[in-house]
Amino acid sequence: MSARTAKAGGAGRTRRIVVNPLARIEGEAELHLTIRGGHVADAQLKVVEPPRLFEAILRGRSFIEVPDITARICGICPVAYQMSAVQALERLCGIEVDPQVRRLRRLLYCGEWIESHALHVYMLHAPDFLGYEDALRLAADFPAEVRRGLRLKQIGNDVVRIVGGREIHPINVRVGGFYRVPTVAELQRLVEPLAWARDAALETVRWVANFAFPDFEQDLPLVALVHPDEYPMSDGRIGSTQGLDIPVSEFDTHFTEEHVEHSTALHAVGPRREPYVVGPLARYTLNFARLPEVARTAARAAGLGPECRNPFKSILVRAVEIVAACDDGLRLIAEYEPPAAPAVAAPPTAGTGYGCTEAPRGICHHRYRVDARGTILDARIVPPTSQNQKGIERDLRRFAATILDRPQAELVWKCEQVVRNYDPCISCSTHFLKVHVHREHRRR
Repeated sequence: MSARTAKAGGAGRTRRIVVNPLARIEGEAELHLTIRGGHVADAQLKVVEPPRLFEAILRGRSFIEVPDITARICGICPVAYQMSAVQALERLCGIEVDPQVRRLRRLLYCGEWIESHALHVYMLHAPDFLGYEDALRLAADFPAEVRRGLRLKQIGNDVVRIVGGREIHPINVRVGGFYRVPTVAELQRLVEPLAWARDAALETVRWVANFAFPDFEQDLPLVALVHPDEYPMSDGRIGSTQGLDIPVSEFDTHFTEEHVEHSTALHAVGPRREPYVVGPLARYTLNFARLPEVARTAARAAGLGPECRNPFKSILVRAVEIVAACDDGLRLIAEYEPPAAPAVAAPPTAGTGYGCTEAPRGICHHRYRVDARGTILDARIVPPTSQNQKGIERDLRRFAATILDRPQAELVWKCEQVVRNYDPCISCSTHFLKVHVHREHRRR
């Protein structure tokens, strides 16, 4: 953790706190906090990573290339991008995959949730609550816990590898299904590790429940997929705590993105042009009743009710979701029978397709416009981190105002923790950069 502070004297004394770089997040960002006259005047999460322009890369490509390209957006949550992409394109083509293919895709998603949440809980966020600078220092005093987290992550990676073809940037997903489906014997090899992982996840919930959580409630709308029969991952409608209930095809009607000067990532706003929050708190609050019973029981034992609005407790909700993913994975393997074919034909179709799935960090929305030959004419990808950025900045302003009397080092530490509550993936969010040229002319 490194921070710079600039001060200005007088009655209007201004203190600026800059954390650069912001540690224990995925990607590069800076935190800028301005305190003026004893009040928080401004808080900015500055995304400084260069844009990666994935929407532009996709234009002119065949629609069958999209899953492989979008998987490269993130090494931690590539499945989310693949699933949103194939969902959008399959809906456009008017095809429905075999139910067993759908189960395999959900199992693949379970693997991603396990590895991503385990990484966040043990390596990125737990050090904040236990007073450690990083996971290496944490491991010196909590070796058993860190080993448990590492094994959980590896088991999630193994699920992704067996179903998706490899651990990072899986290559087995295609429009219409998979290139190859695993055998029953291959999936059975995951049963014992996943059973261990479910027990380890329950222990994780008990461990995290003992952390000290600041008393801080969020007042922003929560947005997530909702599904009548299951805790949402790869299917559902878009719902919110304000009563929104829309198909994923209407996302653009209710949510917009805008450029802000201090970020290379777009910032999203909701139906009333206000910040909103996606991710574990939103999923949990809108879908608590559809968690597996073992996960609901663990949540209640940890002191959680049917909804959670404290962003600092997102680490606890993530631990509950690891339990759910392990339990769901075991169920999916028990129900698995190889489909008659690994994929169905996906004929090129002109039109616009929409997809939205639940990445570990929140909803990931895709829209593709395709011509009759299957060429991508236009693409839009809205990652969860860009949707959360305004909410993060709002949390920073509100929470920092409650701890201005704390020592400088503690103030900086807590503000960093506010950002890490969201497990932001900066690399995922930097897809677009709008360049403004300001010209000044000399007076003659």
